[in-house]
Amino acid sequence: MNKINKEKFTALSFFLSPMLLMVVLFYLIPLIMTVYISFTQMRNWNVERYLKDFVGLYNYERLFYMFQHDPTFKAVILTTVVFVGITLIINVFGGLALALATFFISEKPASSFRLLWLLPRMSPIAVYSLVWYYFFHGSEIGTLNSILMKLGVISQPIPWGQTVPWGAWSIIIFVNGLVGVSFGMIVFTSALNQIPRELVIAARVDGASAWEISRKILIPLTKWHFLYVLTWQFLSLLTTYPHIFLLVQWDLVNRDYGTTLALYVFNTAFGRGEQDQGLAAAAAVILSIIGVIGGFVTLKVLQFEKMMKRPRGDF
Repeated sequence: MNKINKEKFTALSFFLSPMLLMVVLFYLIPLIMTVYISFTQMRNWNVERYLKDFVGLYNYERLFYMFQHDPTFKAVILTTVVFVGITLIINVFGGLALALATFFISEKPASSFRLLWLLPRMSPIAVYSLVWYYFFHGSEIGTLNSILMKLGVISQPIPWGQTVPWGAWSIIIFVNGLVGVSFGMIVFTSALNQIPRELVIAARVDGASAWEISRKILIPLTKWHFLYVLTWQFLSLLTTYPHIFLLVQWDLVNRDYGTTLALYVFNTAFGRGEQDQGLAAAAAVILSIIGVIGGFVTLKVLQFEKMMKRPRGDF
C-alpha cells in the first residue's frame, strides 16, 4: 500500500468508524440475536429455560402453516401489502407533488404551506393519533360522524374503522400518509432548490408551462432523490407500527385488518398474555428478508448502478 492509498485508508477509517460502530451495535448484533432466537422456543422472555432450546425451523414452519390456514394471519399479510403499497405511492408521489407545487410560488407562502404539512411529523405520536381517533370515532362524538349527521348525509354514526377491511385500511393509510408525505416533500424541495434557476427561466422564455417544466426539467433532475425517498419510505413503512398500534389498541380500527406484520411481531413478542419471542423473531427475520429483497429490486428497477457510473469525461 503506497503512501497516498494509506492516507486515504486512514482518513476513511477515521470518518467511517463511528458509523460502522453504530451499524454493528444497533443493527448487526440485534439482527444476529433475532436470527438466533428464531431457532429457539423462547417464550415470556425466559432466557434461562429457552435460550439453548433449539428447535430448528419449527417457528418458520409455524408461520408457513399459519399463512396457509389461519385467516387472522392471512389478514395481517394482506393488510401489510395494501398498507405498504398504497402508502408508499402517497408518500413518494405526494411529496413530489407538494415540492413541485411550492416551487412555482413565492417563498413566503411556500414556506407557510410546507410548515402546515410538517405539523403531523412535528406532533408527538400519541397526540397526533388521538386527533384522528376522535375524528374517525365510530360514535356521535366522532368529528366526521358529527359533521355528516348535521348535514343529513347519514342518519346514524358509522364505525369507520370497523368496516372490514377497507375502513381500517383507509384510516391507517390516511394517518401514516400524512406523516410520510412531509418527508418526501422536504427531500424533493431540497433537490429542486439545487437546480439552476437559469434552466427554468430559459424554459419560461420559450413558453413552457409549469407542467412541461416539471416533466422535462425538474423531475428528471431529481432521480437520485426519487430513488432515495422510494427506498427509504419502503423500508420505513415495512417496519413502522407506532401510530397503527395506538389506533388498534384504542379499538378505532379492526384488529385483524388494522395489524401489519411489523405490529404482529411487536404484539407477539411484547403483547399481553403469553409472549412468543421465538415466533416473533422468525416473523422479524422474514420481514428483514422482504426489506432486503424489496430494496434490492428498487435499486435494480431504477438503475442504481447506471447512476453510479462515472460520467464520461471524468478522469
